[in-house]
Amino acid sequence: MRGPHNLWRLIRTGATFERTGAMRVVLVAMNAPPRLRMLARILGWPFAWLGLRGDPALPPVTRALTALGPAYIKFGQLLSTRPDIVGAELAEQLRYLQDKLPPFSLTEARAMVADELGQPVATLFSEFSDPVAAASIAQVHRARIADSGQDVAVKVLRPGIERAFRRDIDAFYFAAGMIEWLLPKTRRLRPSDVITHFESVVLGELDLRLETAAAAEFAANTESDAGFSVPRPIWHLSAKSVMTLGWAEGVPLGDNAAIDALGVDRKELGERVLRLFLSHALRDGYFHADMHQGNLKVAPNGDLIAYDFGIMGQIDEYSRRVYAEILMGFIRKDYRRVAEVHFEAGYVPADRDIDEFARALRSVGEPIFGMDATRISMAKLLNYLFEVTERFGMETRTELILLQRTMVVVEGVSRSLNPQINIWKVARPVVEDYIRRNLGPTALARDLARTAQVLARFGPHLPATVEAALLRARDEHRDQRQPSGRDTRALWFLTGAATTAALAAVLAALN
Repeated sequence: MRGPHNLWRLIRTGATFERTGAMRVVLVAMNAPPRLRMLARILGWPFAWLGLRGDPALPPVTRALTALGPAYIKFGQLLSTRPDIVGAELAEQLRYLQDKLPPFSLTEARAMVADELGQPVATLFSEFSDPVAAASIAQVHRARIADSGQDVAVKVLRPGIERAFRRDIDAFYFAAGMIEWLLPKTRRLRPSDVITHFESVVLGELDLRLETAAAAEFAANTESDAGFSVPRPIWHLSAKSVMTLGWAEGVPLGDNAAIDALGVDRKELGERVLRLFLSHALRDGYFHADMHQGNLKVAPNGDLIAYDFGIMGQIDEYSRRVYAEILMGFIRKDYRRVAEVHFEAGYVPADRDIDEFARALRSVGEPIFGMDATRISMAKLLNYLFEVTERFGMETRTELILLQRTMVVVEGVSRSLNPQINIWKVARPVVEDYIRRNLGPTALARDLARTAQVLARFGPHLPATVEAALLRARDEHRDQRQPSGRDTRALWFLTGAATTAALAAVLAALN
């Protein structure tokens, strides 16, 4: 039944895109061949009457997505993070895609809270407001805890939202497969992997226990960051469909007049947003991946407040070091080093010419750095970089896409606060500090110490293993045979382990 169902969903989606005028916009943004554009219009036109009308006041793509429902709205928001797929202009439009769904009733929300938490709302909360914000997946109510009097935000999932998303995700996979078949060039961008990433993000958002855990971890990581705060989760009032956080009082980050009224220096605030994001990404490897103005507030004391932790980014330590070196290489205009890092990390096929790649990177960086501070743009750099890496056969790095797109969003937020901000000047000390801590002698000592800790866990087995290897080597020598490869490798490993442990101890003592 899935095949016909997905086909119908695809037909209805295409008809809605045709009826709203979004079809032409999307095909142009994806640089579809003219013949394919014509074919899509010819095939779409007879079915346009099957499509949803949407709100004529909205731009075409936004109109189509909001008409098709929550999964499409959420997918549109995800695509706003992928200018490499939809183009910079459409990505910009989708980034401001607003959730147009009306809130569900207060009665339904109270019933869900009572069912999830096992007690009536009146028992848990002395106050429970109408929705103060409604999104595609959930809505938020302001409440007051009955026994402590603490003001909190209670997030409640939309009824039936998980079933609706699972139904639409099947259709998305079907559509991605067709796109890869019809547009072979898009295979480099791995549309099916984009849907897989979308599915993992959305399913994570549909279990608010995971978002509660994300909030708790992010709060713990950032508790020492000056000028930044994260509302703490209330665990006993959170469950799969309900999440309760401390209430965050502040003005929206997008309201410059309100920020000025607080007496907060917007220039410093813009720089702080960028520094904090880079610090979280490089230092912790765990960052808020949805840092647009709607998820940030400014407290009366000037602190930056982050909330909505449904989309968090995570990158391993090796990728962080690679990313930092690439950033630092561009900042220093050391394009040869940027090229070397791409090859060392395996991002670019080894059979490509590194010098030619370095020259191509120079063609990306020099026009950007030739601009004055107000025009230097991470978004432009990434856009040009996508074009260059495509020519050299580099596949899209899914583990870095979230980091890269969040950087673009954060740049936009920072520039909205301070149009004169020099992105690279603000980023440089953060990246240099990370490199100093993680790519120098101190980092080597730390890595070796960690290696010694791993080896130490096998300590009880080492004497017997060494003795057995030596006895086998002795017996083979008596038989006038060469030691086996396995025993030779074992001895090399044990020798290396002992050397590593000793070197780690020396370096740790020196530092």
